[in-house]
Amino acid sequence: MEQLWTEVEQYFDQVLVKPDAEFANILSASKEAGLPAINVSAAQGKLLELFVRFLGAHRVLEVGTLGGYSTAWLAKSLPRDGYLITLELEPTYAELAQKNLDRFSFPCKIEIKVGDAVQSLQTLHESSEAPFDLIFLDANKAQYCEYLDWSIKLSRTGTMIIADNVVRKGEVINSKSEDPLIQGVRKFNAMVSADKRLQATALQTVGIKGYDGFCVIYVDA
Repeated sequence: MEQLWTEVEQYFDQVLVKPDAEFANILSASKEAGLPAINVSAAQGKLLELFVRFLGAHRVLEVGTLGGYSTAWLAKSLPRDGYLITLELEPTYAELAQKNLDRFSFPCKIEIKVGDAVQSLQTLHESSEAPFDLIFLDANKAQYCEYLDWSIKLSRTGTMIIADNVVRKGEVINSKSEDPLIQGVRKFNAMVSADKRLQATALQTVGIKGYDGFCVIYVDA
């Protein structure tokens, strides 16, 4: 089945997604630098771009930059007065991401903040940063609850929060799992469910990245 999932996704990449060469260069540079291949797929990246378009977003926050692949998709449709902040723990990843993003001519402002994401989120909140239209969570799953807590504080009514990798090859239903990433996602899902300000659903995905999924959240602040 995984081979079929991959072939179908490759078909849609060619017919619908059509990523340009600069996106492929990000993946090549990231692979050459030894970064883990945990970036979103091209189809998932296109979905992020479309979410930005659907929302008419001007302000985007990303938690987890890696090599800048998803960052580029998020930035692609931001307007000239748009602003994207992306948070990355590893300085070497951030440096490579900056080089990768510099290949593009995005009209919006993109800022990479290096350091612990929870601390960076807290600093953004304490600096009275204006609310974001879209927030994409794709970093340490064990800290997803902390990311969500600060993300809500950095949101407005109508903000979309997207959390990646919430299915974990189906292991999300394993309550006895000792994997801190799986338990982190389970606690995150429970937190979303219990918060009356949030409306959410989860989308299971199959394809080049295997079996996983997104949680898509609407904030009613």
